Amino acid sequence: MTMPPALPKKFAESEVEEAALDYLRELGWRTARGADVSPGGASAERGGYEEVALEGVLQDALARLNPDLPPDALRDAARRLIRPEGATLEARNRAFHTMLVEGVRVEHRDSSGAVRGAAVMAVDFDDADANDWLAVNQFTVSQNGRERRADLVLFVNGLPLAVAELKNPVSADARAGVRGAWRQLQTYKTDIPDLFAFNEALIVSDGVDARVGTLTAGWEWFKPWRTIDGDSAAPPETPQLRVLLKGICERGRFLSLIRNFIVYEDGGGALSKKMAGYHQFHAVRAAVDETLRAAGLARSGGDGVSERPARYSAGRDPGGDPGDKRVGVVWHTQGSGKSLTMALYAGAIIQEPAMERIQGLAYAAPPRGRGYAKPADSQIGGLSLARETSDLTFNRAAAQS
Repeated sequence: MTMPPALPKKFAESEVEEAALDYLRELGWRTARGADVSPGGASAERGGYEEVALEGVLQDALARLNPDLPPDALRDAARRLIRPEGATLEARNRAFHTMLVEGVRVEHRDSSGAVRGAAVMAVDFDDADANDWLAVNQFTVSQNGRERRADLVLFVNGLPLAVAELKNPVSADARAGVRGAWRQLQTYKTDIPDLFAFNEALIVSDGVDARVGTLTAGWEWFKPWRTIDGDSAAPPETPQLRVLLKGICERGRFLSLIRNFIVYEDGGGALSKKMAGYHQFHAVRAAVDETLRAAGLARSGGDGVSERPARYSAGRDPGGDPGDKRVGVVWHTQGSGKSLTMALYAGAIIQEPAMERIQGLAYAAPPRGRGYAKPADSQIGGLSLARETSDLTFNRAAAQS
């Protein structure tokens, strides 16, 4: 594969943007100019600049992923996805995230006339190729008389799930640089909040530095992503923007990140959204693989990606026989987020389809286009797996120890 040329020591913001688009193309994303998908464009997908989701693309995806549901149910699901409920931006974002991961709950009549419940899935988390992947640069949004242009918006099935703001690192302008990019996103959240109701990841880069955070994260919680595949840290000479985009936006990892590595914390009336760091992401994925091995279970479904275990996995060491009931140890340094890692691990275990084979734990992903019932609280060994906790809310469940 031909690598995009390295960025020169001095480069313009447009060159950072083009480099980002090149990295995404290598990962299987389609790319388009904002003007082309906007009203009057060569491949217009929007009826107006106030529309932030690509509604036609979304409706096509809903029909493709939920073939057994009638058009009325799919239209209802699309409407609810595009207009999530909530009094604040953060509340709307959580409502959208829940629908994205769990499915949109709708009712419809079957052939006998009986009313049925169903969960309409907007994304196929198990098969990346079943989704539509589009990166759009210079995406203009108009809201409340203000017009703003996002440097890069990443759409999955027409839903704008990530926004990247890119800056020039050598400009004397105080708004330049990676921290200037973060400030710009804070302004956009105020001026065009509709775009961010759908957001799962915010990315900032000046071509030298690159960081990722969530909708509610302050600057101190925007962190680098230091590995691409979890096997080893990226060489220091590798552009950080390349490491971050290749590490997060590889399509399977992007789906896994959304599905299993985002939580909300509701404390003191302030809702905050938290995302795993690179070390937590790869450690939890390896820990889940090792748990299945130790329990003698084979993975019965994917999380959208097929990779060998990360370097955190004990599976490369001597021993580690299937069914040996020895999972291993995850080592942390002080302040590295042990509590969040263990909460994410518990949530991922709850949602792992292979764990359905353990009596009392059946919290796997719902079948597309069908309703499903939530089980009662479960317990494995000394770990209580409850549906809710007062602080952290998982995609479909929460864990308490």
